[in-house]
Amino acid sequence: MLSAFTARPIVELKQRDKSKIEAVLAYGDRLLVGLNTGALRIYRVNEPIDETQAKNGTQPNEDHPRPQSSSKAADLLREQEKFSKYKIEQLAVVKEANLLISLSNNYIATHDLQTYELQETLLKTKGASTFAVTSNIVQDTSTSVNSIVSRLAVAIKRRLLLWSWHDSELASETSELPLATGIKTLTWITGTKLVAGLTSSYVLVDVGTLSVTDIVGPGAIGGAPGQDGGRLGGVGVASIGYMGLGGSAPKPLATRLGEGEVLLAKDINTLFMDTDGKSLGRRQVPWPFAPEAVGYSYPFLLALQSSKGTLEVRNPETLTLLQTVSLPGANQFHVPQPNVSLAHAGKGFLVLSERSIWRMGALDYDSQIDAIIDHGRLDEAISLLGMLEDALLKDKEGRLREIKMQKAQVLFDQRRYRDALDLFSEVSAPPERVIRLFPPVIAGTASILATDGKAHSGDQNHDVQGQADSEKTQKTSSVNSDGHEWSGVEGADEATKKEAEASVQPAIRKSTDEASTARHSKQRSSEDTESAAPLEGKDLKNATGELRGFLVSTRTRLQRHLNPDGSFKLEELTGDGTLSTDLRSELKPLVEEDYGASPSDWEQPLQAIAKLVDTTLFRAYMYASPSLAGPLFRIDNFCDPEVVNEKLLETNRYHDLVDFFYGKKLHRQALELLKKFGEAEKEDEAAPQLHGPRRTVIYLQSLPPEMIDLILDFARWPLDRDPELAMEIFLTDSENAETLPRAKVLDFLQSKDRRFAVKYLEHVIHELNDTTPGFHQRLADIYIEGLKVDEFKDDDERAKWKEKALAFLRDSRNYQAYKALNQLPSNDPHLYEARAIVLSNMGQHRQALDIYVFKLKDPEKAEEYCNQVYLKELAPPATPTQTRRTSTTEESKTSIYHTLLSLYLSPPAPQRPQWQPALRLLANHGARMPASSTLELIPEVLPIQDLESYFRGRIRSANTVMNESRIVAGMRSVLAVNQEASLRLGDDLPGGNKGRNRHVLITEDRVCAVCYKRFGGSVVKVLPNL
Repeated sequence: MLSAFTARPIVELKQRDKSKIEAVLAYGDRLLVGLNTGALRIYRVNEPIDETQAKNGTQPNEDHPRPQSSSKAADLLREQEKFSKYKIEQLAVVKEANLLISLSNNYIATHDLQTYELQETLLKTKGASTFAVTSNIVQDTSTSVNSIVSRLAVAIKRRLLLWSWHDSELASETSELPLATGIKTLTWITGTKLVAGLTSSYVLVDVGTLSVTDIVGPGAIGGAPGQDGGRLGGVGVASIGYMGLGGSAPKPLATRLGEGEVLLAKDINTLFMDTDGKSLGRRQVPWPFAPEAVGYSYPFLLALQSSKGTLEVRNPETLTLLQTVSLPGANQFHVPQPNVSLAHAGKGFLVLSERSIWRMGALDYDSQIDAIIDHGRLDEAISLLGMLEDALLKDKEGRLREIKMQKAQVLFDQRRYRDALDLFSEVSAPPERVIRLFPPVIAGTASILATDGKAHSGDQNHDVQGQADSEKTQKTSSVNSDGHEWSGVEGADEATKKEAEASVQPAIRKSTDEASTARHSKQRSSEDTESAAPLEGKDLKNATGELRGFLVSTRTRLQRHLNPDGSFKLEELTGDGTLSTDLRSELKPLVEEDYGASPSDWEQPLQAIAKLVDTTLFRAYMYASPSLAGPLFRIDNFCDPEVVNEKLLETNRYHDLVDFFYGKKLHRQALELLKKFGEAEKEDEAAPQLHGPRRTVIYLQSLPPEMIDLILDFARWPLDRDPELAMEIFLTDSENAETLPRAKVLDFLQSKDRRFAVKYLEHVIHELNDTTPGFHQRLADIYIEGLKVDEFKDDDERAKWKEKALAFLRDSRNYQAYKALNQLPSNDPHLYEARAIVLSNMGQHRQALDIYVFKLKDPEKAEEYCNQVYLKELAPPATPTQTRRTSTTEESKTSIYHTLLSLYLSPPAPQRPQWQPALRLLANHGARMPASSTLELIPEVLPIQDLESYFRGRIRSANTVMNESRIVAGMRSVLAVNQEASLRLGDDLPGGNKGRNRHVLITEDRVCAVCYKRFGGSVVKVLPNL
């Protein structure tokens, strides 16, 4: 039961006073009361609402006591007996013009606001039935100067008269506007628009353009012909009385609500619209009887039921009846407009009867919210908090968030899991608060549920049964969240209640039945909770499915700010390495505490939250959808390894366990598990994909170079089982494999088998282009060692090994040749060619050729060897003069062919000369050998006929040099002629070189482009580029 307002009488007419109160006006600490005798009484309210309390609704305290001049609530200052000859029906004030406006005897009169003396009776207003005044600040569009514009609207039968004041000056023009039917009420809704309640409808009047718009509404509100959308077909309680029993027709009422909203009420029909007259599409207020008056005291909707003497206070959004105040005989109320006096600001409104005036004092908003929460009306509390401004509450955002979390917890207890988790996500609830609602199978040790499965009964739960008992004690009637009544009538007797219940129409009775059903449903839900019904089976599965969405959303928020190691991302920090205020505000709801600007203070609590979220998400996946647990491990996570290990082992999900170990960098545990299944003789049905070395090889390939010791340790058994596959650990085309410490890998592989080392070295040298001398030397040593040991299965294998060894010794220049030569014995026929290649690399060509000629006895290889050496020493082509000098040099220089020829013709003892290879060498390469030294080597006994091919080759070579010189000389002469022609005659191209025909124009103003001096009579020089 809400007690937002408390009625306190401030004016009560004495028993001997036969006057009746007809009108009141409150502004500042003054209260003007108009009587039926025409007298005006002026009171001073001794406990005015100061501006601070008017804004936040707080009660006075010891620090800010209310000023008091006497023990009375209001003191009578004076009485203006001759204020009017007739009863005063209505009062208003135009403060800027110092005017008091009154309606009496169907005339509008103006009085001085200080002396209350009559200034003028507006004769044009003869027959006036009501009027309305508004004051607003308006900015002049031309001068941008603000001014206060007050407007007076007067209803005279079907005519509407309009006056206006700009600041304190009355405008000379008076506007008149005829309407369709008689005007009953006038209500300003903006500074230039008012709603006129007519006999059968409403119209919206724009005083700026003098336009009139019909308002279409249900039932008695009015609208298009034939429209009867109102409750009871447009015939309310008062209408029935009017038609059948001679009662009065209900007045068309209107009031402005929040920003841009207006409520129209006639009979029991209502219409919510905007200030343009368009319907907002909201349902009608569930009034059982037509109200006498409606109003708005921020943020509540007020309705006065004069027949019952009660004031109803409702939530304008949910239309729920929050409070009913008993005020016997009350027939109208007065809510001062904020633009009249900021002391009111929608607070401290007045309710009056013929003999009394009550002032409605409001509790502070925090107390009102507390009262609603105490009755378990969380929806109402959320609605009111949404309407109130932040400045009116202590930590509005925090209170709203807490109430929504309480509501979410109630929804959870009612098995409405999706709604509960959506609400938890909306307010960014702390994950621990949500997780603890689940049993240990999901929440683990964070659960507040007992191990026997009983539900919790924490302080945050709202006991629906207890709420019902409290409501019964206070004699209240409940409504559900749809807005049906749950108020208690203070001071009303049982007869009044029964009469009210008997007067409720069938539609209202149906709504009450629905509310009762909802209430009993809540009570049953509460009884189920109190009976400790365990969360299990289908309920637990549904709840877990909704929990997953909440946890995924939470971990996504955490990952935006945290690195996989739990530290903050650099882009989330400010320039000085601290956390910004916005980031702290975003993270605070997760841990429910502000740890300051230092990132290190936040990391530990956030890591704990991340660990709880990911571990719970893992349990949820394993319980509801085990197939989704695997993808969780393949991304960065904070799952508890012990929990995951235990759970996956229980369910035989070894493959997922390996992925989890990899994600958590628990590589040794993962590799031990893989080794266990990989070395098994038989394939395990629970993990067939882990059998054999393939899965281990793939895992080792993914490890970084820093884990080299672990890689080598667990690469042993794959090398024993499948060497070809295991070598992919080191040979695969990946960054990890290429950046492994090669020396360690090589030592390890060579200790296992030299073939592994050779394969790795060949990969490193030939494919990765590693020029490290140590690796080249190791490979050369292994090749030579293999040739010397000769442990080959067959000749083909030996031939391949020898071919690779010779190619490497020939092509590589990064091994130390003398070391290799020391390992090559001179008497081993299998190593002759290898020794020759090493000697060649050392530059000892004669010794290399000696092996080819006398040990291998292969003249073709000897000649091929000479060709390779000659091509390396071959100089680039030269000019004829250079060629001639080079030839002279060649005559005096020993050629590699000459060395081979000398071995053929003058071999060392005991070898014999080899004529045929020597003659073939002279025929093929004679021109490449010095003529003089060559002829000296030829023995005299050799017939000239056998040297024919040699001499032919020499002659052809000399002719080739001479012809080449001639051709070059001719081409150079042609080039010289062309250059001379270009210099003399030009190139005949537009804008090109004109040769000697080029001319330069020298004028008196021409200056040098280099030194900027005027030419005058000085010597002229023209640069080529100018």
